Amino acid sequence: MDAVTFGVLGPVTAERGGDVLALKGPRHRAVLARLVLARRRVVPVARLVEDLWDVPPPRAVGAVRTFVGDLRRALEPDRPPRAPARLLVTDGPGYALRAAPDAVDAWRFETAVAQADRLPAAQAPARLQAALGEWRGPAYAEFVGEEWVRAERSRLTELRLRAVERRAELLVDFGRAAEAVPDLDAHLAEHPWREEAWRLLALALYRTGRQADALAVLRRARALLAGRLGVDPGPRLRRLEADILAQDPGLDPPAEPAEAAARLWARATEAYDRTVAAGAHARLESTVGLLANLAVTGGGGLEAAREHRMTAVAAAEETGDAELTARVIGAYDVPANWTRSDDPELARRIVAAAERTLAALPDGTTADAARCRLLATIALESRGVRSPRGPRAADEAERIARRLDDPALLAFALNGAFMQSCTTAGLAARRDAIGAELVALSARHGLTGHEVLGHLIRVQAQSALADFTTADEHAAAVDRLAERYERPLVAVFTGWYRALRQAATGSPYDRAEAAYRSCAARLDGAGMPGLERGLLPLALLGLRLARGLPADVDPRADWGPYRPWAEPFAFLADGREAEARGALRALPEPPPDLLYEALCCAEAALALALGDRTALERTYERLLPAAGELAGAGSGLLTFGPVDGWLAAIRRARGS
Repeated sequence: MDAVTFGVLGPVTAERGGDVLALKGPRHRAVLARLVLARRRVVPVARLVEDLWDVPPPRAVGAVRTFVGDLRRALEPDRPPRAPARLLVTDGPGYALRAAPDAVDAWRFETAVAQADRLPAAQAPARLQAALGEWRGPAYAEFVGEEWVRAERSRLTELRLRAVERRAELLVDFGRAAEAVPDLDAHLAEHPWREEAWRLLALALYRTGRQADALAVLRRARALLAGRLGVDPGPRLRRLEADILAQDPGLDPPAEPAEAAARLWARATEAYDRTVAAGAHARLESTVGLLANLAVTGGGGLEAAREHRMTAVAAAEETGDAELTARVIGAYDVPANWTRSDDPELARRIVAAAERTLAALPDGTTADAARCRLLATIALESRGVRSPRGPRAADEAERIARRLDDPALLAFALNGAFMQSCTTAGLAARRDAIGAELVALSARHGLTGHEVLGHLIRVQAQSALADFTTADEHAAAVDRLAERYERPLVAVFTGWYRALRQAATGSPYDRAEAAYRSCAARLDGAGMPGLERGLLPLALLGLRLARGLPADVDPRADWGPYRPWAEPFAFLADGREAEARGALRALPEPPPDLLYEALCCAEAALALALGDRTALERTYERLLPAAGELAGAGSGLLTFGPVDGWLAAIRRARGS
């Protein structure tokens, strides 16, 4: 059955599925209105009696109970006799209306107005317009004279007036002044004492080229305020009139946001060049901050940031100032969610510089923040490298960050911990915990980049755990953040996630393959070779093996770093079994990254095809910790199917 909704922004109503419910008489509506007013809290019967009657009749309490019984029958007509009410409930000494947060128009209105304050200015007017559309007349219209509702009516009315004026202000400020004029005219016809509305109307008219009309509005405002209220216009109205008469350029419509931003950028960089000496250390630190921002703007920005990052580090090292060098290295705290480096040689050089700087830092706690950033950098840039140094650096960075209680440091350190969380199979739950902490921490402290990272990590981890409902929620959340904060590279990962979801949830083979190919096409120009190279053929190999199809490996494809795991399949298809066995024996342990389980499954498929017991034992031991997970799905990009299926196949082949 449809939920019941309530209206108090106008006559008091209750509806179900668009049908108005019969609420009987005015006392019934008064009881309902009084319970809505209480916002899910209990209203004692004695208080209801006091509010409903100036002089209560002898059986007022019984009458209230009758009104409540009638309301219950209207609100829950299918409730069995003697079954407890779920909506209008008895609680202790009185009653409460347990309406859902979105079931009352006044509550929806307040929520929408609050949301509009958090939206970008270009989107807020539409949200405010939708909020104002909830109003059908004066709030609690039938009860205008009742004392119990007076304060709430005043509060809601004032919130409505402010919402009208705030919407008009946004339209006037962002080049849509003509749209604001009709609404302001109507608003002032009902509320002529609103000085801010007069100011906005005059400014809107001026910005649409109607200077004479704007001055006429201000004269009208002066006359009405003096005639009705006996007051002169306030300073903002007087100043606006003087500015209009002087045609002050400050009244001109603001530039388009992009144009204004470009002008601001030009002025700021000019001032920086003029005031900060060419050789100043501050320039190095500012440059790295700029590169970190550039890295999240898209493929070109990411490539440019990589290209210039080491130059900045080398320049800092040349100063001989270890603390400056630590700040320059540690300022590049760009959130990263892919565990294979885009430029392994650059990563190696960054790690070496960080290690040299760590050794040169002075002893003592004053350098702890710098030490933490260097260690987090080592953990991040050692991604995909099997060495004890990366995990140790990640652990130490996290300990320091927690001791210093610095949210930004902790977010950076947790990114390093995530990069070092693929040393063995079956660590999806650990990564999910890191992602959850990053989301909560970043949301509390406004660390947008790391909030995006936390959601992406949870998409990956929940995919590995085959919880696609939760993964969907995080994918949607990260897409919203990416749109709001202009993070175009996020769409690469959420697009691949949705292709993985098709592959993992039984979508027809052709459709899943097409989804993978579409995502691969969008990787072109994304500036992430560590992600792009070999990804599509590996995803298609996983799709075929998970569906029980032949591997069908094309040796001419760009397999990138995954070629050692692909070539043996091609040898087998060509009848070159000896070469396939040799290649299988030569396979290294997969690198410690998000595709560890996927490559283990590729090796298991080869070992099963060749009956190689040694390789079967090896892959079984490696995969066993991931029992219950989807192989490779922790990447958030592809899957080789359930790990349990591979373990069962290996056990059958071993005869165990």
